[in-house]
Amino acid sequence: MLKIKEKYRGVVVGAAAPRFKHRWFGILEVLIGADVYKFYMSGTIAQWFVEGNEVEVIIKKKPKEGQKYFDFDDYELYKVVDGELIPVWPVFSKEVVLPRADAVTGKTIYSYHLHAREAVYESDFEAIAELEQYHYASKKVIVAIWRCEKCNFLIRSNTKPICPKCRTDKYVRIFEIRGSTPASRFLVIELVKREPFEPRIVGYVRVDPPIPLMHRRLPDGKIVRNIREKIFPKEWFQPTFWPEMIYREKLIELRKMYSRPIARSKLWEEAKWVSLKSTNTAAARISRVVVHPDYRSDGIGQMAVRVAIEWIASRRIPEMRKRKHLVETIAMMARYNPFFEKVGFKYLWDTAGGRPVLYYPLTDEAKKIIDEFLRTDPIAKKHGGRLCVSKYGKMDMLSGPIILRNVGKIYENILTLRDIDPHVRRVLEAFGVRERKIQRLVLRNVNIVINPGEIVVVVGASGAGKTTLLRLIYGAAKKIDDPKFKPTTGSIVVPDNVRASIMLPNEIEPEFGDESVLENIYRKTKDDSLAVEILNRTGLSDAVLFRAKFSELSTGQKERAKLASLLADKPNLLLIDEFASHLDRLTAMRIAKKLSDLARSAGITLILVTHRVEIIRALNPDKIIFVGYGTAREATEEEKKALIA
Repeated sequence: MLKIKEKYRGVVVGAAAPRFKHRWFGILEVLIGADVYKFYMSGTIAQWFVEGNEVEVIIKKKPKEGQKYFDFDDYELYKVVDGELIPVWPVFSKEVVLPRADAVTGKTIYSYHLHAREAVYESDFEAIAELEQYHYASKKVIVAIWRCEKCNFLIRSNTKPICPKCRTDKYVRIFEIRGSTPASRFLVIELVKREPFEPRIVGYVRVDPPIPLMHRRLPDGKIVRNIREKIFPKEWFQPTFWPEMIYREKLIELRKMYSRPIARSKLWEEAKWVSLKSTNTAAARISRVVVHPDYRSDGIGQMAVRVAIEWIASRRIPEMRKRKHLVETIAMMARYNPFFEKVGFKYLWDTAGGRPVLYYPLTDEAKKIIDEFLRTDPIAKKHGGRLCVSKYGKMDMLSGPIILRNVGKIYENILTLRDIDPHVRRVLEAFGVRERKIQRLVLRNVNIVINPGEIVVVVGASGAGKTTLLRLIYGAAKKIDDPKFKPTTGSIVVPDNVRASIMLPNEIEPEFGDESVLENIYRKTKDDSLAVEILNRTGLSDAVLFRAKFSELSTGQKERAKLASLLADKPNLLLIDEFASHLDRLTAMRIAKKLSDLARSAGITLILVTHRVEIIRALNPDKIIFVGYGTAREATEEEKKALIA
């Protein structure tokens, strides 16, 4: 009988025996002394063990009399490789607090409390399948296959389905996630502290062995075969997971009877065990990084990749055999999103199919090889390992301040009872309402200076004159000869080099036709990379939304699309009324921070109206202007601190 807290060395036995109920559940059989014990764990981990592997076990919970199996929480297990102990179970797990700070002061605006861990439970893989829909960017593509364990019926669905034969989902288990292989390992990112409406898992990273072969496409179209082995030691990438090569003739035979995907799936049922047994590389491939669209472009993707690198290095993921030298990724999206580069990956070349390849060194040896390649390769040294560079750039900042001198605004209109229904007229007359000229003083003797590049927030009660203030500044910038856009008294001075864009809901807004949102932004920028960057910065990071029409978006998504369209005009003065009024608190804060960061980096003078304190804090404005009772003035430092503290 094994004792609690004692260490035991054992050997994996029975590798050919059936060990899995389904892909996500595994039982590792270990011979310790004269007895065989069963250890329950994730099938994606257990499958990498083969007969004869040496392991070390620490018992955490004493089994019942005569019981020779241990549940998930009952033990620790290490794999013994070349005299080293590689931690296997419990799975890799790390708590991370990800603060989102103001770009100027460094003060934390809000934080994500996250838990990164290897996927273990069936619910984890169900969440991965749901997130995978966003990777494939279509609600119509089915990305998961489910199997009813009672009748063995296979069902294609993105969410857990009801078995059409058994009429229940009781026996339905997720069987396969599109794009993954039997060799895949998954790291999920959970929100520890979240609102009731927020998802539990907001992202995941999938790690695979390197692809078997890689060829390089040169700018002139020529192909350099087996490029990796020309740059790195061959043994770093061999032998890799390649069932198709192991049973090549079998695949040819299956292709005569089935389509390629089905033939490949049937082949893997036989060949995967041989391939899993032989696969042993010194590199790992990050093949997927998927973050829920509402949380993209806010650092979670970078954090996920950093933690995945730590996971790969410390546990030799995915095989748990050779020491890892490299992490590789092949991703077309790396041209449009720099989060791999922000983590430290270096762009080396394009594959034969034109997809960018980036590497992260885990050892000094790997770093030296990468640095030498970037220094000496005629093509690579031109880009210096960089692929995705922000194209939004710097604006031609306002050449001088915006100055409001003794500005006053009075709205006049004639109130008449003519042409009004007699019944309504009698009601109005009963209250003393007669024909008269109405003069409403909105602003009086306003003196404000807004300097180039400043972020200014305008606050005040409804009807106080906030929109009027924006309208007058815009009128001066555009030289609009309309009384509505001109002050009644005083003057507004705006620099001659001003390029102003404004959003006044239901009055002046960007126009969208039947084109997709991405096409609308591209039409203005004439640059696809810049168009994607702008959409990302405004919180529209889901490719489903890129190709959606404006009319198909939700109210909150429409607000973000309008903001993206304004930014695509490359203004140096941006005025926004009722900013983020249709966004929830967390999303509004995320968009406000992104807009603030962009305005500061690009040199945009930003003036916007909001009454929401959390948005003001996320913006961290240079000035706050109070509007009300016919006045408008700049808040004192004490008032400003009290508002955003």
